[in-house]
Amino acid sequence: MIKELDKDFTSLNEYIGQLNPSKIFILVDENTHNHCLPILLPNLETDAPFEVIEIEAGEENKNIGTATQLWEIFSEMEADRKSLLINLGGGVVTDLGGFVASTYKRGIRFINLPTTLLAMCDASIGGKTGIDHQYLKNVIGTFALPEAILFYPKFLNTLKFEELRSGFAEMLKHGLIADEKHWNDLISVEKIAPQFIEPFIQRSMEIKQDVVSKDFREQNIRKNLNFGHTIGHAVESLFLIKGNLIPHGEAVALGMICETHLAFLCGLLDVDVSSVIISKIKRLFPYIDISEFKNAEIMDLMFNDKKNEDGNINFSLINGIGSCLYDQKVNAEQIILALNFYKNMGDC
Repeated sequence: MIKELDKDFTSLNEYIGQLNPSKIFILVDENTHNHCLPILLPNLETDAPFEVIEIEAGEENKNIGTATQLWEIFSEMEADRKSLLINLGGGVVTDLGGFVASTYKRGIRFINLPTTLLAMCDASIGGKTGIDHQYLKNVIGTFALPEAILFYPKFLNTLKFEELRSGFAEMLKHGLIADEKHWNDLISVEKIAPQFIEPFIQRSMEIKQDVVSKDFREQNIRKNLNFGHTIGHAVESLFLIKGNLIPHGEAVALGMICETHLAFLCGLLDVDVSSVIISKIKRLFPYIDISEFKNAEIMDLMFNDKKNEDGNINFSLINGIGSCLYDQKVNAEQIILALNFYKNMGDC
């Protein structure tokens, strides 16, 4: 269930009442503890005892060490299988919280209450949970659906511009792979700000949910959601290795530019369409200097991507605005051309 919360969180309280949990745990990071928890707690009405658990913010904390700490806390606080975990946060909190909940005692129930645009439109939806390991993003995880995804758009007012822009990349991706009107609506917004983005959040969430409902375990069409991520994740991982994190959405924007050019090289897009897409993304997102990374380094990480099979790098590539093809085999030369295309943009 995906539902927008009313201002007094009545629907959340009603839903918790239906679940009748023995205990409630609210997972936050430092940011949501300061900015979002004060909005939630005065509106939370339940007879069940609850505890707030805080973790350090940042992708670098989405690892097995943090997961172990959370399992130990659950054990110490005698969480049972009727317990409920509320993940109040962005993608790190929903990914990590879902993973910990789905594995503790073979699974306790959890609700995602996303607080960032990225989490609302992407990370909280689809039942993918996970942690990073050895600088590989989400390489350990489970498929586990939350009981509900409840979003409160006013949380967006707590975000920095860079965080809004990061989530906007995933919204653009949804338009490119599945809905040309959504793409056109998004590239026409006056600026990336909550009041201009809010009308399109529900549609973006619906696009992802619709794809996931057709292919929960990513055997076919769900792979389309990886557009921009094969190259984007590899670059993001390299920055993580260097200890210089970049926003996920900026990595995805880089990936979408490279993979749009790759679609052109593969004959899936004509030059005019690919140029328009790339120019729109360039207008909205900053150039990321990846000149220090060798193409071989990027490709080595791409070979570790979860979607690959039989030693091949599988891409999801658009063949028009609002249309995408999965399991596209691309040769190394074409990938290098796409990476060099992006690197050369920095000279423009």
